[in-house]
Amino acid sequence: MKKLHAENETNTRLSALQLLQYTVLIIAILYFGKTLFIPLSFSMLISFTLFPICKWLENKGLSKSFAIAISISGLTIIIGFLIFLLFKQIIAFSNEWQKFSIKLTETASEFGIFLAERFEISAESQKVFIKNSINNSSSEALGFLQNTVSSFSASMFSLMILPIFTALILFHRHLLANALYQIFPSEKKQIIHEILVESINEFYNFIKGMALVYLIVGILNSIGLAIIGVPYPILFGFIASILTFIPYVGILISSLLPIAVAWITYNSIWYPLGVILVFSVVQILEGNIIFPLAVGNRLKINTLVIVVMIILGGLIWGTAGMILFIPFISIIKLIADRTESMKTLSILLGSG
Repeated sequence: MKKLHAENETNTRLSALQLLQYTVLIIAILYFGKTLFIPLSFSMLISFTLFPICKWLENKGLSKSFAIAISISGLTIIIGFLIFLLFKQIIAFSNEWQKFSIKLTETASEFGIFLAERFEISAESQKVFIKNSINNSSSEALGFLQNTVSSFSASMFSLMILPIFTALILFHRHLLANALYQIFPSEKKQIIHEILVESINEFYNFIKGMALVYLIVGILNSIGLAIIGVPYPILFGFIASILTFIPYVGILISSLLPIAVAWITYNSIWYPLGVILVFSVVQILEGNIIFPLAVGNRLKINTLVIVVMIILGGLIWGTAGMILFIPFISIIKLIADRTESMKTLSILLGSG
């Protein structure tokens, strides 16, 4: 009896070891293959979102190729229009840069006088400190610039390959589905079909949930900025809303423009502080209430799992992983719901 118990314990340990090995292997493949898997995953997400539109156009009598071309072109035009509006506002702000630089110089001079009077730090010491800081940070700035250029090149590659991947997935969707059916036994075909259909619905619901998050956050940002009196509150509010998909960093980047405009317009420190307060409150609401309710409830996944997947996705794929790993875990939840041996995982992932 003891021997049998020892053998069972050994098998359990072996199974746990194998599970750990597979987990490490999958994470390594995802990390080192992210140049391919990230655009491919985004293309799958886009193709699942555009599939209902393509299907509707095909039912109206259009060919598959024409329906795909219209769907992808429409989405490209919408995204291009939003990018055009963003760059237009950036150019408009650059025209105000001279006023901003003058204000920045005045503030730096006043701060230098404050340091000299309060802490008895001479102007010469301040210049030496600034000069040394610039020299010490030059090498770091060069490395940052190199990383930025590398990231920009990878992003441009992803943007160029996304429409191609999306079109091919939509065009060969029947072939891909049949190949997926062949992997599993014939008696599982119906279950796989249900999982595939519901996965498309889950992705579609995810997109709707994210759109709702951006809309609510944009409205709250705009209302807060309008109450303070910052010019162009709707523009700044929705730019900050879109950039919230980058946790913490996105809200910092998006707040710089309205802070600068408020500073130049009112010549008071209280208005920039008001902008920071508005964005901070909305960011807390978005992270703890809006996002979990709008996205988590639609995916039927509990908030703890969503937070864990955001962090894990960020560690493996960066910002793209924060977005993609949430719908990925929803597919795992769908599979676990229909697999008897994975009921424990289904309960763990579910919202109760």
